[in-house]
Amino acid sequence: MTTLTKYALLFVLSTLISSFSQILLKKSATKKYDSKLREYLNLPVITAYAVFFLCTLISMYALKVVPLSMSPLLEATGYIFVTILSFFFFKEIPDKKQIAGLLLILAGIAVYAI
Repeated sequence: MTTLTKYALLFVLSTLISSFSQILLKKSATKKYDSKLREYLNLPVITAYAVFFLCTLISMYALKVVPLSMSPLLEATGYIFVTILSFFFFKEIPDKKQIAGLLLILAGIAVYAI
């Protein structure tokens, strides 16, 4: 496994972890809170933003080796991860337009890989 592959996988892992934090934020948004302040200052929200920050640092570290031109491609996997995680955590079924969009994302990744 080449160095570029390892760092690209690290970048994708960072995107996956970031997708989990987005799910955590959505889960927190569905709850009712006593005050507006508690909506933003609670453990799930603070944890999700801390994870976002950590993922940003991991992505910046991966970009030491991964070409910048490749980063939008790797970042696009987040749309796929969020859709899959939403299905499992919220039972959200993607509609035809969303599936078409995901297929376009996958096609773009495949074209870039070739």
